[in-house]
Amino acid sequence: MCGFSAMIAMNGARVDPLAVRRMTRVLYHRGPDSRGSHVTDHVAIGFRRLAILDLSPAGDQPLLSDDGQVVLAFNGEIYNHKELRHELQSLGHTFRSTGDTEVLLHAYLQWGRDCLPKLNGMWSFLIHDRRKGTVFGSRDRFGVKPMYRYRKGDHIFISSEIKGIRASGYYESAADWSLISEFLLRGRLDVMSRGAESFYAGIEQVPAGAAFEVDPAGRLTEWRYWSLDDLPPMETDDPSQRFFELFEDAVRLRLRSDVRVGVALSGGLDSTSIAAVMADLRARDDITTIAPPLFAVSYMAPEYDESSYIAKTVRQTGVELHRVHVKPADLWADLERVLWYHDEPVHSPAALVGFHVFRVAAECGVRVMLSGQGADETIGGYPYFFVHHWYTLLRAGKTEECWREINAYCQHSAENATALYRRALRHFAQTEMSRVSAYRHAARWRQARELRGNAWFTDEITQQLQSADARRREDRKLQSALKQAVEVAPLPLYLRVEDRNSMAHSVEARLPFLDYRLVSLVFQLSDRWKLRGPWSKFVLREAVKGKIPEEVRARGDKMGFPVPAAQWFRNELYTPLQDMLASQAVRERGIYNVDAIRKGLDLHRDGWIDASNGLFNVAQLESWFGLQQNEMAIPADDAVPYPAVPSSIEDGETSRPAEPTPLRLERR
Repeated sequence: MCGFSAMIAMNGARVDPLAVRRMTRVLYHRGPDSRGSHVTDHVAIGFRRLAILDLSPAGDQPLLSDDGQVVLAFNGEIYNHKELRHELQSLGHTFRSTGDTEVLLHAYLQWGRDCLPKLNGMWSFLIHDRRKGTVFGSRDRFGVKPMYRYRKGDHIFISSEIKGIRASGYYESAADWSLISEFLLRGRLDVMSRGAESFYAGIEQVPAGAAFEVDPAGRLTEWRYWSLDDLPPMETDDPSQRFFELFEDAVRLRLRSDVRVGVALSGGLDSTSIAAVMADLRARDDITTIAPPLFAVSYMAPEYDESSYIAKTVRQTGVELHRVHVKPADLWADLERVLWYHDEPVHSPAALVGFHVFRVAAECGVRVMLSGQGADETIGGYPYFFVHHWYTLLRAGKTEECWREINAYCQHSAENATALYRRALRHFAQTEMSRVSAYRHAARWRQARELRGNAWFTDEITQQLQSADARRREDRKLQSALKQAVEVAPLPLYLRVEDRNSMAHSVEARLPFLDYRLVSLVFQLSDRWKLRGPWSKFVLREAVKGKIPEEVRARGDKMGFPVPAAQWFRNELYTPLQDMLASQAVRERGIYNVDAIRKGLDLHRDGWIDASNGLFNVAQLESWFGLQQNEMAIPADDAVPYPAVPSSIEDGETSRPAEPTPLRLERR
């Protein structure tokens, strides 16, 4: 797990090694263990290493082939590296290290581009093939590991984080105001249907499941090597048993580590299942790298008491539980620091809590954490998926089955089955009407008018909102909704949050539920194995029957690491937010109707409305603007107060990197 930056020169241009050095320095937190570089006239790569496998210098990067003609910079983990190593050794390859980086390099030497389908892991990497003069890059199937790209003239800049490109000295900073308007008016972030843009104009993500190649003439070719639309057949007579076999193996592979491993534990189904499998694997001596006792970190706000569920999991698995205790004022004080690591806003205050979960892991010497991220999007864990499930049944003419499903759902909820069935029928009728272009146009016009009528913001924001007519009509069937959740939103956002929160503390996050074999199975199962009656993630519940506490397995509610944000803004954070709104910077920003926001804050405090999401987003945006004035300071680690610059980042070098061009707030 690491971070890298690169500069590629084309059409006779040359690279600037100092620019790449600046780019790599701001990624110190992603790799505090060692650094390296590779520089030619046309390609320069800088690297920071977080040592997880083969802690010796043999695992340092960039890694060169024996003849020095192929150079690899790799961020991530290839979980099946041992199996690939054996296959490559049978083909005549020899190895000097025990890690996965050298395996990836030899996989490319053996199979070229065709190595990608053989990899089970999370990755972003660049390979400079000096034999052909090309640069080959790829990002893993789901985009767990990041890669950003920016092109200016005859140069392409690539980095693990946006701040790397901004630190190059070549980026002419400008905000993407259409994305900012989407964020403020719709609350949307990292929505891949818009493309792969970022808050910084011109800086884009390399798409998940994609690979690209830059040839000597400067032509960039990009293609998808994996998609949910083109999965290899996976047939099984016992879906729950097959699911558990793949899930157990996914956890087993993600426990391969030469450093201590832990788990982020809530009282929910996903993380409990991971912890139970970890404990079972250790008890069977299948995994010898898990130091006893099992390490777990949990956060629980007093308002969301999951202690009984967590206590049962602790008793069954024997985990050593470390609780995160953080006050709202501390989260507020940390907002700018968190946004420095993220480069862009986050979805909710829960992301700030996640930042502290990984901080506690790092303080306890744990450098790898397993997490349940990805289960909700792939197996159907969000409550709104039930609406898609019922619509799918009605669309297929299965009205009686739909009624039975709704009736079973209501037996475990406070809903009235008849009323809910009527709502499902109305939803079905409205969705079918949306197939008529005139109805669709009118609905989008009404939505756009409502958004543009938001009293909190001036025309500077509302006029930047893209026309709703440009958005495609969504397929409402469950399978399509799941695919949307994985590829478009919200999974890309949550993966970004997970990566930045963990790597801010030099901790690697691993996600068993995003093993591509497991996802491939789930997407080929019928809807009844995802949602059935009152149960979400049905196949997972069946798979772990008898393996986790029954009280957790049969939970119908969903929490994760919830925070009482609405209460915070009514109490502890009311005054800090009032102070922020009274600042001269906010008044002069020209995008807020400050009096309307303050009125909304007061109505929220008095309990008339819940405006916590909007208030948090305004606070985030102001912190993000503030960062532009003091950006390129480099926090070394949690022992060095942000934003201090450590003298040990480069050997003997204590000067700050060149200041970037101030952010221009250009309208697009």
